[in-house]
Amino acid sequence: MSEQLLTILKLCLLALLYLFFLRVLRATWVEIKGPRKTERRSAAVAAGPPRPAPAGPVVPPPPAKGRSKRRGRQAATALTVVEPAQLRGRTFPLADELTVGRAPGCQVTLDDTYASQIHARLFARDGQLFVEDLGSTNGTWMNRQKVSGPVVLKRGDTLKVGNTVMELT
Repeated sequence: MSEQLLTILKLCLLALLYLFFLRVLRATWVEIKGPRKTERRSAAVAAGPPRPAPAGPVVPPPPAKGRSKRRGRQAATALTVVEPAQLRGRTFPLADELTVGRAPGCQVTLDDTYASQIHARLFARDGQLFVEDLGSTNGTWMNRQKVSGPVVLKRGDTLKVGNTVMELT
């Protein structure tokens, strides 16, 4: 091989090494700092103008006249851990808004290395419960589909945060 080709290959390897290093720094910075305010605003804009959340637990509207009670679903009242086995059965009562993650300030604190510090947020709006990912590294999954914006949750839906799977009960 010629000297010029070896020099070019060395520079390419060095550039790739720097890109990898910058990517690691960025991932670490995001974990430490948490989600950007612009991400929260863009999610709020996508969901519509901000509306005041109802006080108290999430309660569905009364069924319309003529609708059978069997067809109407009750509102979810708690998140119950399904996996891992050692945490199975642990429940977290739902509120107007709660955060899920490893940080001590989260209402649902998980001891899961695959969960971000502040991983996801559950919130009530217009009598419905929503979940949104807060820029986590591994993503938030609802019923085995990745959450990319605010998504409506219903009783029986599963929520995967890191290696922890929870069900709305």
